[in-house]
Amino acid sequence: MTAYSQTQPGAAAGLLSQAPPLVEEGLQRVRSVMERWIASELPAVQELCRRLEGYQGKMLRPTLALLSGAAFADEPEQPLCEDLIVIAAVVEMVHLATLVHDDVLDEAVTRRKGASINQLCGNETAVILGDYLISRSFHLCSTLPSSVPALRIGQTTGRVCEGELLQLRHRGDFDLDEATYFAIIERKTGSLVGAACELGAWASGASEEQAAAAKRYGELVGTAFQIRDDLLDLTGEERVVGKTLGRDLAKGKLTLPVIHHLRIASEERRRGTLALLKQALGDKTGKTVRRAMRQALAETGSIEHAEAAARRCVEQAQATLPCPAGPSRAALLELAEAVLTRSW
Repeated sequence: MTAYSQTQPGAAAGLLSQAPPLVEEGLQRVRSVMERWIASELPAVQELCRRLEGYQGKMLRPTLALLSGAAFADEPEQPLCEDLIVIAAVVEMVHLATLVHDDVLDEAVTRRKGASINQLCGNETAVILGDYLISRSFHLCSTLPSSVPALRIGQTTGRVCEGELLQLRHRGDFDLDEATYFAIIERKTGSLVGAACELGAWASGASEEQAAAAKRYGELVGTAFQIRDDLLDLTGEERVVGKTLGRDLAKGKLTLPVIHHLRIASEERRRGTLALLKQALGDKTGKTVRRAMRQALAETGSIEHAEAAARRCVEQAQATLPCPAGPSRAALLELAEAVLTRSW
């Protein structure tokens, strides 16, 4: 069994009705590159790398990189250039590293409907495996003829870490405001999706202005994606979503619907919600208060408030999209829309 099976689902599985054939073919090439560059000659390390197969899901970021590249390619019918394939692989490897590390921070026990690395092998192994992935991603990035991708990825990983550190700083902060919430998710999620789109466009010769617009499209889609992810943590079903839910509540991480609810609720209702949030802290499963929280959020329209915020991000992203009309642009528009309704 290899770390990245060639039978994995296609582009942004479940989010696109049909990706351009060149992008589907490109994703197979991305998986091959990842398999080669994640592999280790040490059997003990390679055994751990095989477990990463369970972490590969939607392939959202490499799909966006390839679509952005295809949208600006001089010869749209020709296979995607190798630099673009490498960039897509680098972005996904960095993303996999963040997932492994996130599961440690959240004490998650499942990922993609299977056991998380930290659950199987312990936190120490998971942390170092995540570091290994980041190391390999930068090594792969260094093989590109230009230093631009490494510079952008370096900047982006720094922003991802800033977002995580800011979120850690505000765990258990029941006065968290929406501006700080957006500062967190724009860094921890939006920045890497933005880099995927920017570098995809750059690799195919887009102008500086076009690449910047592609980056902004990605940042907005990534932000909407995270809002939806936070909603699923409250309202989703584990068997569908495929990972441990309720961890935001258990870790004292306030997300958009909760922030909105605490801001507009009556004083009596707010006291009741604060009691629920404090009850959830440290709850290993996060299930104890999810139902009560969902009911409270529904009563103040806070779920709808978060959904509307995600919708605004998607509409801005679609309006920002700089590439010419064609199958790739159509797929980018569709993918942004699908982020709003995904259930996993």
